Amino acid sequence: MNIFRFAGDLSHVFAIIILLLKIWKTRSCAGISGKSQILFAVVYLTRYLDLFTTYVSLYNSVMKVLFLATSGATVYLMYVKFKATYDHNHDSFRIEFLLIPCALLSLVINHDFTLMEVLWTFSIYLESVAILPQLFLVSKTGEAESITSHYLFALGSYRALYLLNWVYRYMVESHYDLIAIFAGIVQTILYCDFFYLYITKVLKGKKLQLPA
Repeated sequence: MNIFRFAGDLSHVFAIIILLLKIWKTRSCAGISGKSQILFAVVYLTRYLDLFTTYVSLYNSVMKVLFLATSGATVYLMYVKFKATYDHNHDSFRIEFLLIPCALLSLVINHDFTLMEVLWTFSIYLESVAILPQLFLVSKTGEAESITSHYLFALGSYRALYLLNWVYRYMVESHYDLIAIFAGIVQTILYCDFFYLYITKVLKGKKLQLPA
């Protein structure tokens, strides 16, 4: 544990809180990609299966339960409770184009060819691209509400901070994980255009608009 990982975890939790509060308070999931939320749920399910077999620390276990519970709750709110407000027409990204390549890549490039390790690797690859349906949705609609923009910024910050975590661990502990680092770089790059627009638009009180 270090300050960058802790800050990244806080940013991740903050992003989830923003999303759930947005949906619950407005009683609507307009502007939110249900497909991205399904992908995130798959990420947590495949990554945290070791919750029942491996104990690392109380903090680690609490975070695993939190991410599993909140991802399930988000999918429930979007596809059951507030289903009528979900924008099926614009949320049209073909997630099989993400799931299949990530699954194949995890079978070929992993640290150890065991079920748990392959599932963990799959979750790392999938998380790096899981935000694409959300960015695609924003691009198709042309703009995003401020609260949705805050959610995306917090989520992107989480990955950027985790990259700093890997730099810190390499410098201090001489430890590195090429799979996690590569996936983190890919994910951060996907957010770069959004980060720029967020800083230049949203923080100045303007609406965030992505080019269609």
